[in-house]
Amino acid sequence: MLYEHVDTAVIDGESLPWIPFTPYADNVLLKYFKLDPIRGEWIVMMKAPIDMQLPKHHHTGTVMVYTFEGQWKYKEHDWVAGPGSIVYETAGSTHTPEVVSTGNGDGYVLTLVQVNGDLAFLDENDNIVALENWKSGLKRYLDYCEQHDIAPKDLTAFN
Repeated sequence: MLYEHVDTAVIDGESLPWIPFTPYADNVLLKYFKLDPIRGEWIVMMKAPIDMQLPKHHHTGTVMVYTFEGQWKYKEHDWVAGPGSIVYETAGSTHTPEVVSTGNGDGYVLTLVQVNGDLAFLDENDNIVALENWKSGLKRYLDYCEQHDIAPKDLTAFN
């Protein structure tokens, strides 16, 4: 059967570096796992401190965020996401993230984020000032690896 020949892969998180989310927030760290050029999907872990300051952003595709540690929310909503919760963001949604509490020893909220499409950062007038997607993530990852003499892995491969 055709489906029996589909390749699967394991990605060793310990072999991937934490990368500052520059130029937006040097204190927010990202660990890229997968950057899919075909579907425009990117899978990344994010560590954000209590003083996280990311701008309001708009999603062109769906986003799922699983929280491992700490609590966070969007300024535009009343809910708070904590350990074990999944936030499902519909395409076309716009919001401003903020950390509520870190709840652990290292002072970070820890999440796993799956993004489909682009993340557009907005200014106070809702004008797009920056765009993040799998391409910008790949550039950030490769630049970081080069600057720190790390042999990069192919995060765009299908196995």
